[in-house]
Amino acid sequence: MSNEDQDWVDDAKTELSGMAKEGMKHPSTKPVLTGAAIGAVAGAVLPVVSLPLGLAVGAGIAFYQRIKK
Repeated sequence: MSNEDQDWVDDAKTELSGMAKEGMKHPSTKPVLTGAAIGAVAGAVLPVVSLPLGLAVGAGIAFYQRIKK
């Protein structure tokens, strides 16, 4: 794994750990939950995407947006 990949993984671990410890007080929790909700709605509306898949993708995109530099 390259140094850039390792940095990204470390950032993700740190962010996820902070979200788990601080809950709704962490600055990333609300945007990630909002992304999950938007994804779930898209999953419910679009016939090709299921609700759980939309939720996971929405949360993943929001989480990525929070940790990318």
